[in-house]
Amino acid sequence: MGIRNGKKTTTKNIARIGKHSELLKITNDPLTYAKEQVKKYNEKYQKQNSVSLEIKIDFAEKIKAVNQTASRSTLLNIGYFFLQQFYHDLKISSFFKSITTDMKNEFDPDMINRFLTYSRILSPDSKLGTHQNIDHYYEKPQFDYVHILRTMDIMQEHYEEYISYLYEASCRLVKRDTSVCFYDCSNYYFEIETDDEDYVDEVTGEVIKGLRKYGPSKEHRPNPIVEMGLFMDKDGIPLSMCITSGSDNEQTTVIPLEKQLTKMFKDKKFIYCADAGLGSLNIRNFNSMGGRAFIVTQSIKKLSQPLQQAVFNDNGYRLLSSDEPATIGEMQTFDKSDPLNKDLYTDRIYKIIPADKAFDLGLYEEKVCKNGSVRKIKLKAIVPQKIIVSFSRKMMEYQRYIRNRQIERAKKLLKTLNPETYKKGPHDVTRFIKRTSSTKSGETVTDKYELNQTVIEEEEKYDGFYAVATNLNDPAKDILEVSANRYKIEDCFRVMKTNFSARPVFHQKRERIIAHFMICYTSLLIYRLMEKKLEMYGTHCTTDNLIETLNSMDVANIEDMCYMSTYTNSQICTALNAITGLDLDKKYYLPKELNKKSKKFQGSISIQHFFNHTKAAEPQ
Repeated sequence: MGIRNGKKTTTKNIARIGKHSELLKITNDPLTYAKEQVKKYNEKYQKQNSVSLEIKIDFAEKIKAVNQTASRSTLLNIGYFFLQQFYHDLKISSFFKSITTDMKNEFDPDMINRFLTYSRILSPDSKLGTHQNIDHYYEKPQFDYVHILRTMDIMQEHYEEYISYLYEASCRLVKRDTSVCFYDCSNYYFEIETDDEDYVDEVTGEVIKGLRKYGPSKEHRPNPIVEMGLFMDKDGIPLSMCITSGSDNEQTTVIPLEKQLTKMFKDKKFIYCADAGLGSLNIRNFNSMGGRAFIVTQSIKKLSQPLQQAVFNDNGYRLLSSDEPATIGEMQTFDKSDPLNKDLYTDRIYKIIPADKAFDLGLYEEKVCKNGSVRKIKLKAIVPQKIIVSFSRKMMEYQRYIRNRQIERAKKLLKTLNPETYKKGPHDVTRFIKRTSSTKSGETVTDKYELNQTVIEEEEKYDGFYAVATNLNDPAKDILEVSANRYKIEDCFRVMKTNFSARPVFHQKRERIIAHFMICYTSLLIYRLMEKKLEMYGTHCTTDNLIETLNSMDVANIEDMCYMSTYTNSQICTALNAITGLDLDKKYYLPKELNKKSKKFQGSISIQHFFNHTKAAEPQ
């Protein structure tokens, strides 16, 4: 057998088959027998794939000195190979090749986008921070920080093409279920104190609105923000996105992005699903045309008086599980501690209420009155819809539990309330506190603070109720089930903000800001595709566990002879190897083996990478 050690090749006897005379005693064809035995030994060796290495350790040897301020780990991450597999399967490199054909770049935009995407998932940081720590990856890519900025400019120039390409490419990896498209918006803040000014073009007079603007924020941060609109499919995999000014009304983002989505789907029909804030009459009307439909949550408090009366009227309610008649009173009063009522406690009752809405077309017609005069009348169309109202005893109990805790906090606040700093908020516990002022003639005003029982009773009236508006005629159970999956899009934003640290954003130029979110979007898409493949394999895991597994997959260079794993195996690691076939569950790796896996995902390998990883002993 031939053994390569560096540049020298030697031979080694590993077994004795026997002399010709000895083989004649056991077979009539010694040559054929010998060949079969050699074949068996080769197959056995390939299965074992083992080699003996002798390492001399000098405990007095010092670490090689380098001109760096701080010490750094020499471990190299190979967990990103799994992400690289999905990036490669999306054929994103082909997209960059097509858009940079006529460019004479001294850098590889695809390689930069690759590692910006991996870093956003594994170790999110600023672009400068990512560049400074890029050598932690096995490939040790070489590019300058200015090349990152130039790549981001290229990406923004092809924004719509890129998003559409990712959708089409993802359809080849997994079957995309676009029968229901969920939409939501979220804000991302910037660590700056002033917003962007609007720009007016001197020639055309066109007003270009600044991107970073002050607007409503759930975190109540006094920072300018930008707004992201995101569509996802039924499995929680992103479909498309848009980036708009932080001061824009989120409802204005829906229809333009939905029109682009329709083009991507080639006019395929789908159901639009969103919360009440993104379900205006205009949006519902748009999704009543072209074979589309809508399911949007409906605030019961904002319904008209006749519709509210229909909601609280006991007539017409049925159990969601069996469709048997039921009443609100029965659901509110049954004994929940009785084991016979366990199924009823987790069940819901529902009612369907017709609620067609007149829609202003913005057109007028002339009508001749009896006296001969002519007046213009607004033309209105009817948006067909119905309200599906449901009531859950379990939800009622939960909401009252939360409110009672808030009331207790309000009572404690009353004891130490400072009138000078008291501010009443619509969603804060202070909404339960009312102030009454009294005075006598010629005397100062006296303020009195106490619990507002009226507000408490008004809120309790809606406990357990939930409503959606839709123009579908499907069973109520199916419609409510679709609406319940809206949590997945909220989870998409949670992953981007918490796990991928998509905020705060430190870029200033509009192009770089948009490109930043394109990278975050790519990371989310790859993560969701990986998650989907794992679920298909039968492995379910949290975001934290999956990222921790990939981050932990470091290897150590053993005297330039091989690489040793410094991570343990796990259910996630086993499943990832099964769905990708990368076999990254070994204790030791030869450099040529890891090089081969790396080259699988790219057209060429850098000279620096080749130099760094071809020093070890490689058996042939």
